[in-house]
Amino acid sequence: MTNRYDNWSRLLKVIERFGKSINAFASHIGLQRAENLYHIRKGNYGISADLADRIIKEDRDIDRTWLLSGVGNMLRSEIIETEKVPFYLDEVEEILPGIACIEPSGYLQMPYKTYCDIVIRSFSKPMSETIVTAHDLFLKRVDVNEVVQGNEYVLMLNRPTENVIWRRVRWVSRNPDKWRLVARNREDYNDMFIDKSEVMQAWRVIARLAIHES
Repeated sequence: MTNRYDNWSRLLKVIERFGKSINAFASHIGLQRAENLYHIRKGNYGISADLADRIIKEDRDIDRTWLLSGVGNMLRSEIIETEKVPFYLDEVEEILPGIACIEPSGYLQMPYKTYCDIVIRSFSKPMSETIVTAHDLFLKRVDVNEVVQGNEYVLMLNRPTENVIWRRVRWVSRNPDKWRLVARNREDYNDMFIDKSEVMQAWRVIARLAIHES
């Protein structure tokens, strides 16, 4: 099951592959300080795109998708595994509350291990760019206590409205019991503030596939 140390577990494998200490590794990939790496070890942050790019610049065999999300294999040269994942074509907000009783629209035969439970379509405007009409979300069910700030989640809330929502999670004033839900389109959509106790179920967005306007 995904937990707050998954990012560090992947990063530690990379550091061990380079055969360096944390500080020496930070210097090797061009970081002035190793502070961000220690924050990842504590579970405060995930692996950023900039950090992934720095690592891949030094070792082209490391897979970027795996580094950022855990999907697939660490090395591009590794043998690729496959899996079959149930896919739901309807809107995520309509499907998730009763998904246990709903038959999937079909199954996706993935050419790599996604480590996700389901794939569901979302038409969320707050999380979409202008030219994107929808996303196929690769979701992994996680315990609410294992939600890590900085990652994207689909959350089922104990609220009469907006009971299913897809956002990036941040802590409020470093308090893991107070969450700020951040949209990708922050110009048009304000941050939401919730208590952790309001979250009934959580799914981490392992990956997302954008569907563009034709």
